Amino acid sequence: MAVQAHLVDGTFELFRCFHGAPRHVNAKGEEVGAVRGLLHTLLSLLKSDDVSHVAVAFDALPAARGPVKDEPGILIRRQAPLALDAVRALGIRLWPMVRFQADDALATGARVLREDAGVERVVLCTSDTDLFQCIRGERVVVLNRISKTVTDETAFRSRYGIAPQQFPDHLALVGAPAKGLPGVPRWGSRTAAAMLHCYGAIERIPENAADWEPKVPGKARLAAELLAGRDEALLVKRLATLRDDLPIDCSVGALAWRALDEPRLRRVVARAEASDLWPRIERWRPGPERRDATRL
Repeated sequence: MAVQAHLVDGTFELFRCFHGAPRHVNAKGEEVGAVRGLLHTLLSLLKSDDVSHVAVAFDALPAARGPVKDEPGILIRRQAPLALDAVRALGIRLWPMVRFQADDALATGARVLREDAGVERVVLCTSDTDLFQCIRGERVVVLNRISKTVTDETAFRSRYGIAPQQFPDHLALVGAPAKGLPGVPRWGSRTAAAMLHCYGAIERIPENAADWEPKVPGKARLAAELLAGRDEALLVKRLATLRDDLPIDCSVGALAWRALDEPRLRRVVARAEASDLWPRIERWRPGPERRDATRL
C-alpha cells in the first residue's frame, strides 16, 4: 500500500502557535500557550485521513537562563522541552536537531522517502520557502498549513521559471531581504530565470557578457555586477543549499504512526493544562484498521 509521508517543521509550528494561540500560564507559573496550540494542531494533522506516516523536526532552541522575561524568544525557548515531549506523547517521530537545522532534517527525509517506491507522496509542512528546493513533480510538495496551499513542481516553475533544485542559485542571484540574503545588484527574477534556464547554475554563467546566449537587457552591467559579486553569490548559494544526508532514520517503518503514548500524554496535557484535548481524542480514537495500515 502506497503511503503519504508528512514531514513537519516543528520550530515553525511552535512559533506559529505562540503568536496565534491564546497565551496561558499554568499553575506553576510557566507559559504553556504555544504547547497547548501545538498539541491541537498536531492532533488535527493526525486526524486527517491521508496521514499515517509523520515526523516533526525542531531546531535546537537553547534553554533560556536567568529570570523570566516577557520576551517572545525567551518564552518560546522555555516551552521547547515540553513541546518535544508533546510530539513524543502523540506518538509522532521526533527529529530534534543539535548540530544541524530542522530544514536539513526535512530535506534529508524528502530525499530518502522519494526514493522509496512504497511512498506515494512526501508532504513538507512548512511556510519556509527554502524547502522549495526539495520539490520534485507531485511526489515531493510543500504544504503551507496557514494558507492551505500546496506547491508542487508545476506551481513552482510557474512562479520562478526554474527547476526546484536551482532555487539556491535563484536566492543567491536575486536575494531575499526577509532572510537577510543580499543578492547581486540589478539582478531580478526574470534575468536569473533566463540565465539559469540556459546555463543551469551560477558557476556555469560566462563572465563575459559577449558570451551570454540569452538576450537580456543591460547584460554588460549585469555581467560586471556578477563578476564583482561572484564569490559572495557562491557563498550564499552554499548557505542556501539544504543538506539532505543527515544520519537520521527516515524509513517508512520509523515514521509509521501507531498509537498515542497515553501515560506521557496525560503528563504533558496536565502540565500544559490542555484538558480540552481529551474530548477531541475520544471522538477520534483510531481503530485497529488504521493502526494496522501504518505497518504496511
